[in-house]
Amino acid sequence: MRKVKSKYEIFREQIKIILYGTNTILGRMFDLVLLGLILLSVLLIMMETVQGINQKYHTQLIICEWVITIFFTIEYILRIISIQKPVRYVFSFYGIIDLLAVLPMYLSIFFPGASILSIVRALRFFRLFKILHIPQISHQSIQLREAIEASKEKILVFIYFVLISTIIIGSIMYLVEGRESGFTSIPMGIYWTIVTLTTVGYGDISPQTPLGQFIAALVMILGYGIIAVPTGIVTAEFAKSSLKNTAVGTRKTCTNCHSQVHFDSAKYCYECGTELPNI
Repeated sequence: MRKVKSKYEIFREQIKIILYGTNTILGRMFDLVLLGLILLSVLLIMMETVQGINQKYHTQLIICEWVITIFFTIEYILRIISIQKPVRYVFSFYGIIDLLAVLPMYLSIFFPGASILSIVRALRFFRLFKILHIPQISHQSIQLREAIEASKEKILVFIYFVLISTIIIGSIMYLVEGRESGFTSIPMGIYWTIVTLTTVGYGDISPQTPLGQFIAALVMILGYGIIAVPTGIVTAEFAKSSLKNTAVGTRKTCTNCHSQVHFDSAKYCYECGTELPNI
């Protein structure tokens, strides 16, 4: 005997289609409206920080922000109740971002000014990749993610090396320059080292002695190498990922445009959309 679905179950399924169905008309329409509200929200927060606009339209800006926040809150609750494993969504990347998008306005009730933190709603623009659902973009994002994951251990070791180096160099500069040159403590020397290594160079602290200036010159040169190393690590891993995926993907050839770059699991051509032959 076929089980009759309750009204609540039917409601959950309909909400799930709208919220998660990026391939459905209602789902795409909702996502586009959502993106529009996110953009509007970010613009409103920016306008609130402009003194002239805030003084003239403060009440209207706050009302609009609360309306959008309530919409996001309802959306967040519906996302939780419409799926089978809500905990998985709550602690997922998008779930955490969705929560952070609504919290600041409620915190502003107890902590005035916290509403500015609503600017984190801009992170919700990451949903654009899911909404567009363009294979080429998805392909490249997967490769980039694989490259970062493959190189994270190397980058962590590199950051650890840089951290130790800044402590040592900062301590040396404190001993060489002393308080007279603005190096009033080892933390201040570390601050100068970080600013110099990153090639920012605020100029608020600068070495005065010949030895200090010589060390500063070495740190500046070292800074360019430090910038290049993590970029090179990720680029190398990205190249490996591209070669791997290309090698794996040459097994399927499109009968229409003859494109050969496809994943084994691909059902349609990335170039023209023609259905690919089964292997």
